[in-house]
Amino acid sequence: MTRDFLPSVITLDIHLPDMEGWRILDRLKADLLTRHVPVCVVSTDDARDRALQSGAIGFVSKPLQSADVAHAAIEQLARYVERPLKRLAVVMPPSELRTQLIDSLDGEVEPLIADGPAQARSILCDADCVVVDGALSDFGPEDVLDALADRRSICQLPVVLYRDGDARVHWGREHGAFGQREAGSLEELRAQVAFWLHRSPGGMSERDRHDFEATLEGQQGLKGKKALIVDDDMRNIFALATVLDEVGMVIVSADNGREAIRLVESDPAIDIVLMDIMMPEMDGLTTMQTIRRLRRGRELPLVAVTAKAMKGDRQKCIEAGAWDYLSKPVDPTHLLAVLRGWLCR
Repeated sequence: MTRDFLPSVITLDIHLPDMEGWRILDRLKADLLTRHVPVCVVSTDDARDRALQSGAIGFVSKPLQSADVAHAAIEQLARYVERPLKRLAVVMPPSELRTQLIDSLDGEVEPLIADGPAQARSILCDADCVVVDGALSDFGPEDVLDALADRRSICQLPVVLYRDGDARVHWGREHGAFGQREAGSLEELRAQVAFWLHRSPGGMSERDRHDFEATLEGQQGLKGKKALIVDDDMRNIFALATVLDEVGMVIVSADNGREAIRLVESDPAIDIVLMDIMMPEMDGLTTMQTIRRLRRGRELPLVAVTAKAMKGDRQKCIEAGAWDYLSKPVDPTHLLAVLRGWLCR
């Protein structure tokens, strides 16, 4: 539904009946088409840290104390997505890197510049994201926590920490109150800022998109992951295997459902299954249902691959146990995005 409708914002419960919400969040944040969609996690407090570190825009604790809490959360999310300008606090002393970062920002990002800690504390309340020079010894997580307390918003204040030597040791992640990523170059800074500001690739410059995609691919390598391709047509197996081989994946294949089940039972190294639906004797739906009943198959990502693109068929695949869906002819970029979403968490 996210790929079909590209919603402005998503609220996500972690405890879903068919799979954990973490898998949904990771899947969305690994796909260039959906990564920019803000996701607000609604769960118990012990999920807060993981949600914010995983890229959630905010967090609402369950159980909700009243309807007013839900209304306030929706209003805050609406204000964020409707505001055309996103504000980036740049807490860095004057330098060539700071100048390059500020000059590279486009018209959708407003820089709030602070040369040092004193200025920084006065602008954090208005920021949507913070870039911090790790060399600033008198500015740390406690300053961000103070700003969050003053804001009283469900929307977090993520930090992109520019790493330079060992000057960042005081930026631990024990706080649990905001997301934090590190960057060691201008390109990484720009990509992380785009991630935390929920920038849509469609609205980015070509340079921003290139940095964004390069950073994403560098973080989420598929090399060494093992895929089982199930299809009764060797031409289809060859086409998929060619794409996966180029990114360093290990490939095994089966030309029928029974062989696929045997491989899943006997090979614990299989990380994901690409399952053709239209196969003779035992079709892909029946095969996936059987795999899901296996102890080994309960948490194994199953991706349905079919020539049919009807929404009713897609629903049947999901009900049979598929976690994702690809239509033939398979687009290689979308295929790799799906694989990264399930395997690179």
